[in-house]
Amino acid sequence: MLSIVVESRRLALAFTLCAALSGCAGYRLLPLGSEPRLAASLAELDRALPPGAGVPGTTIALDKPLGIDAIGLLAILNDPELRSERGTMGVAQAGLVQASLLPNPMAGLGYAALLGGPGTTDAYTASLSEDIAALVTYRARVNSAQAHLAEVNAELLWQEWQVAQKSRLLALDIASADQVIALDRRELRLVTDEVETVRAATAAGNLDLSALAPLLAAEASVEQSLAAATLEQLKNWQALDALLGLSPDVRFAIAPPEFAAAPPDPAPLIASLPQRRPDLVALQLGYRSSEENLRAAVLGQFPAFALGGSWSQDSSNVRSAGPTASFELPIFNRNQGKIAEAKATRLVLHDEYQARLDSAAAEARGLAAQLQKLSADLAAARRGADSATALSRAARAAYAQGNIDQRSLIDYETTALQRASEVIALERSFGEDRILLTVALGLGLPQIRIVPPSEVEPS
Repeated sequence: MLSIVVESRRLALAFTLCAALSGCAGYRLLPLGSEPRLAASLAELDRALPPGAGVPGTTIALDKPLGIDAIGLLAILNDPELRSERGTMGVAQAGLVQASLLPNPMAGLGYAALLGGPGTTDAYTASLSEDIAALVTYRARVNSAQAHLAEVNAELLWQEWQVAQKSRLLALDIASADQVIALDRRELRLVTDEVETVRAATAAGNLDLSALAPLLAAEASVEQSLAAATLEQLKNWQALDALLGLSPDVRFAIAPPEFAAAPPDPAPLIASLPQRRPDLVALQLGYRSSEENLRAAVLGQFPAFALGGSWSQDSSNVRSAGPTASFELPIFNRNQGKIAEAKATRLVLHDEYQARLDSAAAEARGLAAQLQKLSADLAAARRGADSATALSRAARAAYAQGNIDQRSLIDYETTALQRASEVIALERSFGEDRILLTVALGLGLPQIRIVPPSEVEPS
């Protein structure tokens, strides 16, 4: 009979250990990458848009030139730095799990062997207690962790918006630079042809050498402008490839930029910025989390208090049981430090939110004013470019009839090209401000995150 009891106790102990171990997390090696994972083409990128992200669930097509909005979405899906930032969501989720856990009950066991005296049996003691103070602050801690999780989600959405904005600006700059480079090359051909003509006339003694100097200066200026535009184009392509996770030598066709109509009156949109801009929403959630932290700190003034029960058997075989309680005496530490820290943090977040709100409203109003000014300047520049183009055509007709010389024709044509370049520069500035205003007003981008299939490492 004794052997059966011992064997039963062993089985019970083994079962208890197995049950405890089954709830433990395991360790899995996660090796670092040994080589870069840059895509060699657009086809290798993640192009699947999940449904509910402000766009229907679809795949970004590659059978035609990409628009700047599609490039922005591709950057959100594939930007390497943005992909690494998504791990912070897992950290915030782990914080919520930790805040949701109650403290484990404390169990105590004691045994004292009878060595002598009037006693008849060995002594045993057993106790079980739970920290009641942790239950007092439980709800505030969980609310704070939930708000922090939502804050991290909103911050990641804002980062996605920033990546989309940067990639769209780069795509716009690349498209504009293509036009500028084409005009610079046309102007360089015109000036180079004129230089060759004057050199021939100078060699024949028909022109003085001084006639060549201004043309050489103009040629050098155009060459410098073309070199600068080409270098800027290369840098923009490399920056865009980096945002898309592509090899820096990948090139693809970009469609002519198109923009939605600007809101006629941005005032209502500016007034509703706190409900739509992810960075402002994130700050609101962060402030809510700090409020809950302060509430938990105030509740933390409740002294540490453990409540439970105990059972004991002394050496004379007298058995007793009853409740137990242990608590701190709040004489020296009444949680003043954590309360002061929580109050200071709340004040910092309060002022940071107000500063960000003021900055967002000022930015939106400033961009709206700039667009009005650029719109007027662009209209005037287009009229000037049309006039210069008309004069260039008239000059070509006059040159064909022998009414003007080649130098005058070149001047008319280069002036028309320069006017066209001015229009392109203003269109580029106008497009950049349109993109910036869209983000500043919280428009034109997914209102929820385009989340990858998994952002938390499996346990």
